[in-house]
Amino acid sequence: MSTHTFRELETAAYCPRKLYYRRRDGASEIPDEIESVRRLAREYERLLTDDAALLAAPIEVGPDEYRDRLRGLRERLADWDALVAPAGTDAYLEGKDARGIAHKIVAGQDGPAPSLVFAGRPPENGVWEPQTVRLVAAAKALSWERERDVDIAYAEYPAYGDIRRIEVNARRAGTYRRAVRTADSIDGPPGRVRNDAKCKPCEFSDDCGVKTRSLRSMLR
Repeated sequence: MSTHTFRELETAAYCPRKLYYRRRDGASEIPDEIESVRRLAREYERLLTDDAALLAAPIEVGPDEYRDRLRGLRERLADWDALVAPAGTDAYLEGKDARGIAHKIVAGQDGPAPSLVFAGRPPENGVWEPQTVRLVAAAKALSWERERDVDIAYAEYPAYGDIRRIEVNARRAGTYRRAVRTADSIDGPPGRVRNDAKCKPCEFSDDCGVKTRSLRSMLR
């Protein structure tokens, strides 16, 4: 069986039925607005000093708060310099189970690490579980290529001026393996997920037939 893409495994962890439809219809192009947010991850130092660039940037918090967040990251993250000047960008990685693009390869103090850039909002703590799967997939692919352990990965949320460092521990590796098994097993449409808020923004909701209800209707 061929390897899965990082995105496929992330989708398998989010909604197996969504993965089925994506495979059926083929990969969609990345919207320009997502690309514009991703580019911010290469401009942190500039955004700290260039007022015009900051005001034009697609950020989701106020300019002063954004700079405060970046300054906090610069003070707190041991690998800040490696993140703003990565050893590689948009690097294709292929491991035993997964393949895909790492937006950055970070030459960190604890060895090489992948960093993936996400256009959305970070959770209050850590990273969203489907994104964890994607991060672990990238770390394991980098480990496979470098023939050495890769125990760290970074999730960047540049629209919010936030970067999360995660350890590739046993719990996260287990979540990743479950996603691999799920992706392996899909040969037809999986069962529908009902009454789940994740269905509302899904591009396949019309085809999927998932019936969603408002919070008000569920409280009646």
